[in-house]
Amino acid sequence: MVETLPSNPFGTLVTAMVTPFTADGAVDLDGAAALASRLVDDGCDGLVVSGTTGETSTLEDSEKEDLFRVVAQAVGGRARVIAGTGTNHTSHSVEMAHRAVRAGADAQLVVTPYYNKPTQAGVLAHFTAVADATDLPIMVYDIPGRSGIPIATETMIRLADHPAVLALKDAKADFGEVTRVLANTDLAVYSGDDGLTLPWMVAGAVGVVSVTAHVATAQFRALVDAAAAGDFATARRIHFELDPVIRAVMTHLPGAISAKEILHRQGTLAGTAVRLPLVAPTQAELEPVFADLAEAGWDLPPAAPSQAAGARA
Repeated sequence: MVETLPSNPFGTLVTAMVTPFTADGAVDLDGAAALASRLVDDGCDGLVVSGTTGETSTLEDSEKEDLFRVVAQAVGGRARVIAGTGTNHTSHSVEMAHRAVRAGADAQLVVTPYYNKPTQAGVLAHFTAVADATDLPIMVYDIPGRSGIPIATETMIRLADHPAVLALKDAKADFGEVTRVLANTDLAVYSGDDGLTLPWMVAGAVGVVSVTAHVATAQFRALVDAAAAGDFATARRIHFELDPVIRAVMTHLPGAISAKEILHRQGTLAGTAVRLPLVAPTQAELEPVFADLAEAGWDLPPAAPSQAAGARA
């Protein structure tokens, strides 16, 4: 159980929280608060609210602000609440940063502007405008597979000079470029790929922003702590133990869908509803998820009746 806040604004084991929905598709604020509390009780010292796995692209601005607020109220003082504020519209991202401040968030996760495909000068100007707008610390989120473009290392090094830009969530999986960022900046670097947590921390990253940590929080806590302490024999053992669990969550379905399905079977989440364009998985789609978990030695009970919306046959 996390007793005190970490020394940095983001924590070291950060779960990118799913957003619980009711059966009719409304945001389940009570469910979000309960999930946040459970994750912190089990070892998270940071939570991303309304990130990719939180289905941010299908949440209204007011829903995001409500989520920031209820999670901050639920775990404030025990873990950092990192608001997913980034969009591909700079002034909209600035507005979301102000909403995050009002809601009591500790920091913000700002993704590369997606779809627009700006030049690196545009990327730099976008992040600078958001960073200038408030005093809320920023974790830059580099995920070219979703944004369409990478953040060039030279751009990242320039962004690190801004006093509000304190961290990088790297989901580019380019060890050489991460090494250059670590060597040339004081940024707190986080693995944005669950399976790369250990190698990134060996190079100097401080932790992970994880989806799989929803369902294996204690194991990820032990992995991060062992790696931070230089106990790489222990960290490597846990890394191998987690591999099939990470595959279960991250490789067969969108992470929001698989995480909700597993959390529901663990008894942590009342329902598995997602918002369009995400839809409920078929049994055939779930089979490889649970085959991977069986490889890890997990024996989850059959699914209880769920609040899932948009179910498919």
